[in-house]
Amino acid sequence: MSSIEIGLWSFPVLITLILLRVPIGAAMLATGLVGTYLVLGRWSPVLSQLKSLAWSTNVSYSLSIIPLFLLMGQFAARGGMSQALFNAAAAFLGHRKGGVAMAAVGASAGFGSICGSSLATAATMAQVALPELKRNGYAGGLATASLAAGGTLGILIPPSVVLVIYAILAEQNIAKLFLAAFVPGVLAAVSYLIVIAIYVRIWPESAGQAKRIPWAERIPALIAVWPVVAIFSAVVGGIYLGFFTPTQAAAVGAVGAGLVAWVNGGLDRKTLFTCFKETAVSTGMIFFIILGATAFNSFLAFSRLPQVGAEWVTAQGFNPMTVLIIILMLYIIFGCIMDSLSMIVLTIPIFFPIVTAMDFGMSPEHFAIWFGILVLMVAEIGMITPPVGLNLFIISAMSKDVPIRETYKSIIPFISADLMRIIILTAFPIISIFLV
Repeated sequence: MSSIEIGLWSFPVLITLILLRVPIGAAMLATGLVGTYLVLGRWSPVLSQLKSLAWSTNVSYSLSIIPLFLLMGQFAARGGMSQALFNAAAAFLGHRKGGVAMAAVGASAGFGSICGSSLATAATMAQVALPELKRNGYAGGLATASLAAGGTLGILIPPSVVLVIYAILAEQNIAKLFLAAFVPGVLAAVSYLIVIAIYVRIWPESAGQAKRIPWAERIPALIAVWPVVAIFSAVVGGIYLGFFTPTQAAAVGAVGAGLVAWVNGGLDRKTLFTCFKETAVSTGMIFFIILGATAFNSFLAFSRLPQVGAEWVTAQGFNPMTVLIIILMLYIIFGCIMDSLSMIVLTIPIFFPIVTAMDFGMSPEHFAIWFGILVLMVAEIGMITPPVGLNLFIISAMSKDVPIRETYKSIIPFISADLMRIIILTAFPIISIFLV
């Protein structure tokens, strides 16, 4: 069997291991190490790789931004910021038809600006918004679907942990990617609001209507979100004004969120330890996935499959846009069986050389940024795509009285909005890169 054939067979083997519930990091690590042995025909290179792989993979300074953003999200959740965001959004939108669900999406967008994690955003906002949605007579499917879709804004609106990983893999500027993701992230939030507005007009019985909040109560609710605005301004503004590197900005944001949580009474010695522990567990999981992906991609490099694939695609003379659309469709399929982070660390070293070898009529940097935003958007569809969308499971676990089939049915309009947005971003790259 040739090295190319071994590389091709590695994918069904990897997918089988994932379907057998082997952790994605372990599946990629095992497949990569065994594949390297089969390609090279001896164990000594594999043992040599094991000796230095973990260190060389995780020693990158850029990766230190990940635990800092995760810690910032932990502090933000305990500082009452999610509740303040929801209260402010509900004060302005709650009295409208579907307004409480819209408020949940708006609050998710705001929380995503200081969290960077889709699952954390979905879980945190569900704790805050689910009781209010139920109290105001919202159908279970609409309530859970709105929160699951809103959770995806956690990584669509910068800062984003997944976008950091893409920047490292594609060797791109993190700050420019954050800037490019801002407008598409806002478009995502707006599209979800439109979906809810249409949904409650087609099925008016699916949503109640909260009472109108007087302006005397709206202003204090709006003022209460100042910590979120301050932290977001410090992190993102500090990066673009040149005060901080992205890693330093993440540290500033974590400290700021921690101070707010402490002042608000949500952080003491016990909860501080819990924040550190949960951050360490999440960081370890992410780093292990990166380690496994590094081993697997090293094996693919030995097999020369990515290089041969890129050469073959280029030689066929395929239209670049056709190739891009096929890749985006593959991401949607992959999203049904694995999470967005795993998809990106596994596929970017394979797909990126293929698409960068083609002419899309823009500079290599602009293309890499545009492609990264598209990948981020498509990967997040997997978080809300049945049967294994992780956000759907998170929300369903927190709302046991809502059958998951109701959530599946109600999430379809949100997925449709995602697909329409991706078509628009693919047709008009300027939306993603004009700020850059």
